[in-house]
Amino acid sequence: MAILDNLGKYRNTGLLLLRVGLGIMFIVHGFPKLAGGIDGWTKLGGSMKVIGVDLLPVFWGFMAAATETFGGFLLIVGLFFRPALILLTITMIIAALTHFAKGDGLQGAGHAIELGIVFFGLIFIGPGKYSVDKK
Repeated sequence: MAILDNLGKYRNTGLLLLRVGLGIMFIVHGFPKLAGGIDGWTKLGGSMKVIGVDLLPVFWGFMAAATETFGGFLLIVGLFFRPALILLTITMIIAALTHFAKGDGLQGAGHAIELGIVFFGLIFIGPGKYSVDKK
C-alpha cells in the first residue's frame, strides 16, 4: 500500500518504541523477582535443572532476575544493547525449556519463545540511532 510505504523512514522510531515497550515490561516482570530475595532466587535458579545445572540455584536465580530487570533498563536506553540481548535471549531459552519440562507444552512456552526470537533478531538489527550505543 502506497500510504504505508513512507513509514520506512521512521525505522529508528519503531526501534525506539520496541525497545522502550519491551524494556518497561521486562523491568515490571523482573523487579519482583529481583526483590524476592534468596528464597525467590533459589526457586527461580532451580530452573537451571532443565539443562542439567544443579549447582548454585541462588546465583542463577539472582542472575535471571537481574538480567530481566537491568536488561530491560539497558534495552530502553540502548546501552550495552547486544550483550544485554544475548543474556535476555538465554534467559528466555531457559524459561521456555522450563515450561516444556513442566508439561506446559507450546502454549505455556510460547511467550518465552516469542520474546527469545524478538531478542535474537534485535541482536542483528541493533539499537537504532535513538540510543546510547548508536553508530
